[in-house]
Amino acid sequence: METLAALSNGFAVALTPYALMWSALGVTLGTAIGVLPGIGPALTVALLLPVTYQLDSTYAFIMFAGIYYGAMYGGSTTAILLNTPGESGSIITAVDGHAMARQGRGAQALATAAIGSFVAGTIATAALTFVAPLMVRLALMFGPAEYFALMVLAFTTITSLFGSSVSRGFASLLIGLAIGLVGLDLQTGQPRLTFGSIELMDGIDTVVLAVGLFAIGETLYLAARHRFEREEIYALKGSLWMSREDWARSWKPWLRGTLLGFPIGAMPAGGSEIPTFMSYALEKRLSKHPEQFGHGAIEAVAGPEAANNAAVAGVLAPLLAFGLPTSAVAAIMLAAFQQYGLQPGPLLFENNPQLVWGMIASLYIANVLLLMLNLPMAGVWVKLLLIPRPWLYAGILVISTLGTYTLNNNATDLVILWAIGLLGLGMRITNVPVAPCIVGLILGPLAEQQFRRALVISQGDPSVFLTHPISAGLLTLAVLLVVLPALHRRRTPKAAPTAALAAPEA
Repeated sequence: METLAALSNGFAVALTPYALMWSALGVTLGTAIGVLPGIGPALTVALLLPVTYQLDSTYAFIMFAGIYYGAMYGGSTTAILLNTPGESGSIITAVDGHAMARQGRGAQALATAAIGSFVAGTIATAALTFVAPLMVRLALMFGPAEYFALMVLAFTTITSLFGSSVSRGFASLLIGLAIGLVGLDLQTGQPRLTFGSIELMDGIDTVVLAVGLFAIGETLYLAARHRFEREEIYALKGSLWMSREDWARSWKPWLRGTLLGFPIGAMPAGGSEIPTFMSYALEKRLSKHPEQFGHGAIEAVAGPEAANNAAVAGVLAPLLAFGLPTSAVAAIMLAAFQQYGLQPGPLLFENNPQLVWGMIASLYIANVLLLMLNLPMAGVWVKLLLIPRPWLYAGILVISTLGTYTLNNNATDLVILWAIGLLGLGMRITNVPVAPCIVGLILGPLAEQQFRRALVISQGDPSVFLTHPISAGLLTLAVLLVVLPALHRRRTPKAAPTAALAAPEA
């Protein structure tokens, strides 16, 4: 009953005209960003961090959550009509979704994706409503040793999850940790890595790093790889509504995708990619027509899209309860919390219930708004694909630069912004993930503080991290996440990719 009372208070916030305006803006921006290939939700939230600096934190996070949900919806549009996923969670959708578009059934593919996203998003948000308070109760049992172990787990999961290798992930993490050291030591007051610069005494702003890596670096990379070729977009034909057979073949995958997406998204190594591939494999195994997979099976669109959107709510659970990011967007939202001087965790639920429950309530509203936006306006969103890419990239760079300057009206921030942007470009070229760098900058100083506090409490005894059951368990899990995949790769012989998930030749 306490949770339902808190949720009702959240709806009192989310249903105000001002909150509805920001929610509608967020889902509209998110859908548009999801439709545009290569411009994902992480880049968008990073781009808006400087712009929302003066905005009330509750409304800012309502908008950010709407962008996250909207991008998951919109990513299926380009995956189906252009065979180019708008974001990573829609990769597997492109296989059968684009095959359906080539057969003239693109409208039905978009419909099952939109309705499945609504069903999964609503159920997963309900799960978030009741799971997050339970996770908060667990977090209340944490002391300095447990929080340090949790941050070590965050470091290992984010480096293992992103990138083509663990070594590249750890390289990115070390860069972030090094940047996090810049400034004054909080305990001794001694400058670290400032090189005599007064401007660096306060450290490097997380917003500047996030915008530099995601907005500047990613945009420069996309612009460098842009091909001035006309992309073939399959037009929508016939009715947007699904037939009775389409409904019969879609509703079970929607529910199964939801059951896969939420818990996996909430796991330390979850994200949205793993449950979508698992959903695809599960639906193929259970289907009465497995031979249609890869050639336009509607279940292969319904299940993964449901898993994709359910994973979003799953990602938010550990972020709000522990401050543990399990996706790139969660890492950027963690930077947004830092921007407002907030730390996710039990104190956030206690001191800022309006923000937490207002954002959770807004997710229910966002799902309804997205269904209204995506079903009747699918043809409108396709028009966004006609925007010249050079105009789009130039606009992002200009907005990023102006927005960062308005933070402190300091030209030094612009120098740091573009230096980090070029660093981000180099990381993208060398296939080094950028999300661990953000996590290293944000959680690095916090991990250092908790480490020092734990040693002070234990009078310098480092065994405190192993004698406390929760911290020992978290550290063991962190080690296993690094060691087990390496052992698996060493023992498993290299084999050709399975044809089950490969896209059919055109």
